[in-house]
Amino acid sequence: MREYQMTTRGWCVRCLGQEVADDVAERACRFMEEAAELFQAMGGSRDDAVKLVEYVFSRPVGEPGQEVGGVSVTLAALCSAAGLDWQDEARAELVRIHRPEVIEKVRAKQASKPHASPLPGSPADAE
Repeated sequence: MREYQMTTRGWCVRCLGQEVADDVAERACRFMEEAAELFQAMGGSRDDAVKLVEYVFSRPVGEPGQEVGGVSVTLAALCSAAGLDWQDEARAELVRIHRPEVIEKVRAKQASKPHASPLPGSPADAE
């Protein structure tokens, strides 16, 4: 693993614990949440998001490694179109999430998360 991924993994283990850090389904849900938030922040609508989810789930399941590559390429292209440097933004977020108050907030959100639910935090957070 490269430095950024190793640093991120270390943060995840320290902040959430080994079991949550290693939970592929949990990590995939958090990725989907962040991807949807980025889509929304870039002006994407709920209707378009639902249409895209329906489209994706109507197709055959992809190969994880290739899909990681696709996510990386499309994220770099989106950032380029939006005038953002994805590496600078990624580094800034890694610095931000290491702040003690952020770690405590993430831990509290994880503790309030419904067990075995794809939704983050408490039900009130979803409102």
